[in-house]
Amino acid sequence: MYYILTAVIALLLGVIAGYFVRKLLAEARISSAETAAQKIVEEAKQEAKAIQREKFLEAKEEAHRLRNEIERESRERRNELQRIERRLSQKEDSLDRKTNFMEKKEEELRRKEEENRRIEDKLTQLHQQQRLELERISNMSMEEARETILQRARDEVSHEMAMMVKEIEDQAKNDAAKKSREIITMAIQRCAADHASEATVSVVSLPNDEMKGRIIGREGRNIRALETLTGIDLIIDDTPEAVILSGFDPIRREIARISLEKLVSDGRIHPARIEEVVEKTRKEVETQIREEGERATFETGVHGLHPELVFTLGKLRYRTSYGQNVLQHSIEVSHLAGNMAGELDLDVALAKRAGLLHDIGKATDHESEGSHVIAGADLVKRYKEPPAVVNAVAAHHGDVDFQTLEAVLIQAADAISASRPGARRETLEAYIRRLEKLEGIADSFDGVEKAYAIHAGREIRIMVKPERIDDFKAIQLARDIVKKIESELEYPGQIKVNVIRETRAVDYAK
Repeated sequence: MYYILTAVIALLLGVIAGYFVRKLLAEARISSAETAAQKIVEEAKQEAKAIQREKFLEAKEEAHRLRNEIERESRERRNELQRIERRLSQKEDSLDRKTNFMEKKEEELRRKEEENRRIEDKLTQLHQQQRLELERISNMSMEEARETILQRARDEVSHEMAMMVKEIEDQAKNDAAKKSREIITMAIQRCAADHASEATVSVVSLPNDEMKGRIIGREGRNIRALETLTGIDLIIDDTPEAVILSGFDPIRREIARISLEKLVSDGRIHPARIEEVVEKTRKEVETQIREEGERATFETGVHGLHPELVFTLGKLRYRTSYGQNVLQHSIEVSHLAGNMAGELDLDVALAKRAGLLHDIGKATDHESEGSHVIAGADLVKRYKEPPAVVNAVAAHHGDVDFQTLEAVLIQAADAISASRPGARRETLEAYIRRLEKLEGIADSFDGVEKAYAIHAGREIRIMVKPERIDDFKAIQLARDIVKKIESELEYPGQIKVNVIRETRAVDYAK
């Protein structure tokens, strides 16, 4: 019991002692926390002051920057206003100068008008004096002089009319020429054909510009293979989605065009594939050539030709003469010659056969020497064509004498087909030379100010100086220019000579 009591007392004493010890420790911790809190507060105050000073400095710098920016903008605006003021001042000065200049010009114009009126009055007096003097010298009145001039003009016109009548009489005497014109007109009307100019280049469309790189190939091997196998130049430039094929041999150009289109469509482009496609295309084109030859013989009704002649005839589909397709030209000549032969009761079959074959020499390559006339005559002779056909082929350009009337018809039909409007292209150099010579003829006359050849040389408009050419002289000038053009210039159809004399009177209402 004693031990228990002692233990209880000891426990109570321990609890009491622990309480006081804990209290003391708590008070110490509180004191330490308060000290730390005061230190933190002090540090926070110091930091707040530092931040306040920093923000104040930043605000001060921002205010200074804004002030400088406002001052700079103000200076720029002042400078701009000054520039505007200077420009306005310069424009005002310029307007003042222009106003003064216009006033001086108006004053000068008034003086010139007064001077012109005085000169006109003086000229009127001089003209009157000159007329009176001329009447006195010639013992003729003005009416008599006018009648004399008109009589001379009537005599000149009568002379020209007499010449025209003589020409018409000469033409009327030639009944054969009249009949031939009727026959040619009938043949032309019965054989109407369209014409389309050919070129020496072809254009192949591409699906995209990336295909150009594939056509060129690595280090250009594909394009070199194409050019070597076809003999055609490929022009790959900035033209979008297109490749240009250039070459004077139309058959090779056609082979190159078809081959390239096949390669682009197939997508497999390499030297081996190119060689395979070109060879296949060459055989296809040869088949097309033979078919074109057979079509021409069927269309004209010419039968019994040697197969090699038919094949050579098909080559003309890819030949041109001044832009005119030679095969179409040959078919047209065959029809024209046949129609004219029928009107004259000649051999229609012979005329058609010779007309179809007359330009076959243009299909021969470099292995045939001489002109296409000689080459064509040798070719048809080699394949056992009748002598009349050989002579017609050899004589259609007048190189040898005509042996049959059918040969004459071939030459006439060839000229008709080639001279149809739009059939052939005139070379640019010859066209320009003809226009320059036409204008030069007009400029060579005295009093001509400027001449303009228009409507492709079918009309020339001539501006004359009104103070040197009056209305009567303008009529005479037109007649003189017509005579000189007829004597010095070669031209198709007719040329309209239009002489223009213009006088302008200008005044201003103030």
